[in-house]
Amino acid sequence: MKIGFFNLEGWEQEFIKSSFPDDELFFSTKNLDKDNIPEQRDFDIVSVFVDSLLDKETLSHFPNLKFIATRSTGFDHIDLDYCKENNILVANVPAYGDNTVAEFTFGLILSLLRKVYYSIDRIKETGNFDFSQLRGEDLKGKTIGIVGTGRIGREVAKIANGFSMQILAYDPYPNEEFARELNFTYLPFNELIEKSDIITFHCPLTESSKHILNKDNIFNVKKGAYIINTARGGLIETETLVSALQKGHLKGCALDVLEDEHELKNETPLLVDGKIKDVEKIKNMLYDHILMELPNVLITPHNAFNSKEALQRILDTTIENVKNFKEERTNNINLVQK
Repeated sequence: MKIGFFNLEGWEQEFIKSSFPDDELFFSTKNLDKDNIPEQRDFDIVSVFVDSLLDKETLSHFPNLKFIATRSTGFDHIDLDYCKENNILVANVPAYGDNTVAEFTFGLILSLLRKVYYSIDRIKETGNFDFSQLRGEDLKGKTIGIVGTGRIGREVAKIANGFSMQILAYDPYPNEEFARELNFTYLPFNELIEKSDIITFHCPLTESSKHILNKDNIFNVKKGAYIINTARGGLIETETLVSALQKGHLKGCALDVLEDEHELKNETPLLVDGKIKDVEKIKNMLYDHILMELPNVLITPHNAFNSKEALQRILDTTIENVKNFKEERTNNINLVQK
């Protein structure tokens, strides 16, 4: 079969070659999207990461495509409707970084509440050991509201329990057994945001979850609360988040993901060439830049997944997904839709 791997780092290629010695392989370090269509377009299988954007326009260039293996848990960068209409199966990596993302989440929480980043920055930039304006807050006794209690959310709850935090959770499909195990309570989303000192997001981006935190409810968030997002940027309405921070309703936030971050990463050439015509996307990108400049905001470059161990697990699962597809063992593939 002809298999195209995109968004690769160098170390992955030899491992992939040894796994598929009889296939015709194509490797690229670039994204796969409408602005980066390779000359070779007869792939049976493609594998991408979240920086690629497999919309209808992109996918229409690959008439032989039968299978997409995304090296991620999220799959909102893939047009599933187009795939279903054209009999293209899509698989993800449902479990690779449960602890990895949860650990990074608490790295952000500690950096924000204990002003770790600001403390280091002061020494690095000025050599000044004065700790004025660097007083932080303990996690112990704080109430953390976890939005989404899938694999990552449950790991976050376990860590929060170790910090002696009070735990609240929202999930459309509550895991009551796990709640009893850790002695926490599920609440409706609007009630959770009213009672939580820290709100952290760990749910997929779907039509029902998009802008779950928005202009209609963000000022119902407990005043002085902190927002953490290591899931998907589109869960939070960017303009509204900026407003709540500027007005002092929120004390701070830490974000590993941003709304329309794909365009943000490539904004200069896209804007210069006039390729971004969606006014809403342009507006969100402007608000993202405002977020970057706010003193009570920490932003990291979608890095929560990025540990040595997690990347190996991603590659292992992706290779198994592709092998199972080739051997028509569809029951053993992590399909995102049946």
